[in-house]
Amino acid sequence: MLVHSRIARTAIALASLAALAACAEEVTGAAAPATVSAPTVAAPTAAQATPSSTPESGTPPEVIDAPATPLAEPTVAKTQGRVRIYSGPSDVPLSPAPDTGRGSTVIQLNGTASADIDMYVADGQGRTLYRFDKDTAKPPTSNCNGDCAKAWPPLLVKSAGQIYPSGIDPKLVGYVERADGTCQVTIGGWPVYLFAKDAEPGDISGQGVGGTWFAISPTGERTAPLPEVVGTTTTAATR
Repeated sequence: MLVHSRIARTAIALASLAALAACAEEVTGAAAPATVSAPTVAAPTAAQATPSSTPESGTPPEVIDAPATPLAEPTVAKTQGRVRIYSGPSDVPLSPAPDTGRGSTVIQLNGTASADIDMYVADGQGRTLYRFDKDTAKPPTSNCNGDCAKAWPPLLVKSAGQIYPSGIDPKLVGYVERADGTCQVTIGGWPVYLFAKDAEPGDISGQGVGGTWFAISPTGERTAPLPEVVGTTTTAATR
């Protein structure tokens, strides 16, 4: 009986060792392989962001430029009658219809810097725009008609029209109906004009004329007077 008992215990022990060996083999095969290889990096897909590289490769990460952000389209900041005034300059080239005496369907207003008179407003062709002190801003009223309007042509917008201001608060832009029924652009309530004697873009020969005409600022105010030119006098030598 003692021998049989020892044989039984020995058989149980051997069976247990066999079981342990089987579990160890299963675990080793699943989680502890003899050779550990580097993880495989899947090729990046088109939907993934910038692909990365491993430090071991010695290759710097590839830099992919972000797509250029398209310019935001100007939005309508305000409307007056059938004229739409936009939040900024147009994002596409403009081709306004020719002015037939009633105005253009598209108007551009550009804040422009000057070393002589500070910031002023020009139209889309670079021509200086002026205000007349004998007009009023509240309410907007033009008092330049007849021969005055020949020397100082009003900037007219035709209905239905569009105005694109750059460097000017669109809320300050509008128009006033003139005595002849045309619509004159206003800035800060002031009707704006061109000057017939300005020959080239950027000319400001109308500045200070009669003490009442001044290039208009982006807020509708007068611009600074032209600096005075101080000449030198020569005295003839006397004997």
